[in-house]
This record gives sequence, structure tokens and C-alpha cells, in this order.
Amino acid sequence: MMSRKGVLVGAAVLALCGLGVGGVVAGGLQDSPPQDARPADPIGDILRNAPPVEAAPAGTPAPASPIAIVPPAPMVTPGELDETAALAEEDAVEADAEIKPAEKVEEPEVPLPRQRRRVAIVEAIDKVTAERMRFEVVVGGRPVRFNGSLIFSARACEVTAPNESVNDAVAYMDITLQPKGTAVQAAPRQIFRGWMFASTPAVSGLQHPVYDAWVVGCKA
Repeated sequence: MMSRKGVLVGAAVLALCGLGVGGVVAGGLQDSPPQDARPADPIGDILRNAPPVEAAPAGTPAPASPIAIVPPAPMVTPGELDETAALAEEDAVEADAEIKPAEKVEEPEVPLPRQRRRVAIVEAIDKVTAERMRFEVVVGGRPVRFNGSLIFSARACEVTAPNESVNDAVAYMDITLQPKGTAVQAAPRQIFRGWMFASTPAVSGLQHPVYDAWVVGCKA
């Protein structure tokens, strides 16, 4: 019994001694001067702890001057030379055929000014009496009366230029209708105004239920 108590007392003394020593050590570290803080560098720690890298073996030094590499000449048979020459000749012929001389573009001929005339020649017909007459009307002059009812006035008369495709005479006419010999004098009524072409009398002439008239030509 006494020996057991002795063992317990010895263990307690040892535990107290150990606590005293640990407290002395901790107190000593706390009383030491502070050290400077360092930033964490995990990559640097890995590199520092990594095994050393072996240096690459030295290679063969480059030559002082470049070395020219000449490829071997291709082996061409005489038959291949003839075929190549024939193909080149065909290509040259096709190229010459494709290249055509530029066609000369003919500029349109500028028409010359038309020649003015002083007198317009007109032909008129009365379809009721079959009276037909060809007469002259002076441009800008006195009006001319046909069959006592039609009054013709010429404003212009000209012929085509020599370089025009169609030879024609053109007159600008005013035609009014005023019956004569009636008890009550009627006011003149215009029935035509415009250009008359001698080449197309059926298209540009006067077409009236009683009268027809057209330009035949112009004269100086």
C-alpha cells in the first residue's frame, strides 16, 4: 500500500516538473525580440526544395558560313521535252486567239442644222366637191384661204440636213375653219396646229370630215 502511494507521489512530482519546464520555455519564446514578417511564397519554396536540374548537353557548334544545298536536277526524257514544248505552243496559240484587237467604236454623226425655207407648199382637197389644189403659204406672211372656208398660216418650214437618213420637208401650220358666204359670219375655229411632215401625210396631215390637207415641200 505504501509503495503504491509512493509511486503516485513520484508521478505527480514529475508532472509538476514537466509543466514548470514547458512554462519556462514558452515564456522564454514570448520574451524574445520580434522578427520581420515575410510574404508567403509557396512557389519559391517548391523551387528551392526541388532537386537540381541537369544542364543540357552541349551541341555541335553552327558552321561559320552557310552551306548551300543544291537539289539534284530532275531527270527529263526527250519525249517529255517534246510534250512540254507542244503544250506551251498550244497555250501560246490560245492566248493569241483570245487577245482580239479592240474594235473601233464609231461615234454617232452629229446632224447638221436643218435649212429654213421661206415658203411652205400645201395641198388640200374638198372631199364633198372633189376640188383639189396645191398652193403656197409664205412663212409669217398673209394667211391663204382654200375653198372659201379653210385658212392656212405657216409658222415655219424647213428641210432635213444632208446627213440625215430621210430627206423630208417639215412645216408648222395653223389651220382654221371659217365658212364664207353664210348669212351670219361665224367666228374662225382652229382645227389643226402642229408639224406636218411631207414624208408621212397620212400621219401628220389634216384629217377632217370634209377637208384633208398636207405639206408637200418647202422652197426658198
